[in-house]
Amino acid sequence: MDILAVVEGIGEAPAAALFGLITGMVFGVAAQRSAFCLRAATIEFARGQMGPRVAVWLLCFSTALVWVQGAELAGLMRADEARMMAVTGSWSGAIIGGLIFGAGMVLARGCPGRLLVLAATGNLRSVISGLIFAVLAQMSLHGWLSPLRDKLAALWVTPGGRNVNLIEAFRLPEISGLVLGFGFAVLALWMAKRNRISFRTLFFGAGVGFAVAVGWVLTFGLAQVSFEPMQIESLTFTGPSANTLMFFLERPAILEFDIGLVPGVFLGSFLAAWICGDLKFQGFESEVNMRKAMIGAALMGFGGMLAGGCSIGAGVTGGSIFVGTMWVALVAMWVGGMVTDYLIDQPRGAAKAA
Repeated sequence: MDILAVVEGIGEAPAAALFGLITGMVFGVAAQRSAFCLRAATIEFARGQMGPRVAVWLLCFSTALVWVQGAELAGLMRADEARMMAVTGSWSGAIIGGLIFGAGMVLARGCPGRLLVLAATGNLRSVISGLIFAVLAQMSLHGWLSPLRDKLAALWVTPGGRNVNLIEAFRLPEISGLVLGFGFAVLALWMAKRNRISFRTLFFGAGVGFAVAVGWVLTFGLAQVSFEPMQIESLTFTGPSANTLMFFLERPAILEFDIGLVPGVFLGSFLAAWICGDLKFQGFESEVNMRKAMIGAALMGFGGMLAGGCSIGAGVTGGSIFVGTMWVALVAMWVGGMVTDYLIDQPRGAAKAA
């Protein structure tokens, strides 16, 4: 793609929104067809199973590492210029926010990316949960909850006004990230073979990680040809969900990468579900599930904003460029999800089995 020609043809802001739309559609199609979900992988792992959901998640994560680190080695992007690397990181926010997000992810029965994908297929539970998530994310960014978020985030921050690049911090060779990605990919493929996962699922699971690289490369390329400073970013859903909500509520509306991303995911998921006959209206099964989903969505909105990203933004996008606080947030999300499953869902399952 000739990025300069696109910018000259439609302008910088519309080009950013277009690149967000493209990135979102790639993710939406891949996530819908692979059923990619950190919450499902977390529950499998918490219950002592290294099943298909863990394999798909690990394949997505490893693919993102391979594509993104390969793109950096090829000069198609520079991680040090990414927004999440160029600002002060919060260790306390990553830990506390990650734990809160992980708990909310289990209660809501899906992370924000998964909820958006399901909403596009007709899942009304995900529509309600997604709206609550977006509202709480906006409240945590600029509203009533922002002072609390700022206070918790300021408890322990990275020095020097920048986040920590783990490859540089541990003085590893530049190729280390790519090697680690291939190592995770081999493990993911071994697990996939063990669980008899189809090639189609593997292909689309890898496509989720590829979408992360698409976002990084496109926004980096745009930043190189733009007259105005442009943020280098990729897939995440906490900030973009809040920004997309306000885009439709406020005037004047400003086009940016985030504004194209969320509609792109919805459109890609809808088209994939429509073509494959997966469109179906679904609602809440009970009042208990509705309450849990609403509480979980609220926790994800605050926790994701405090952690600096959601399970995709922190766990895969930030992880793919080795942002220190994002790796900590990812671990905290796994821990928060597993503890919540153990305390809330597993006892109920044991009671039913008895």
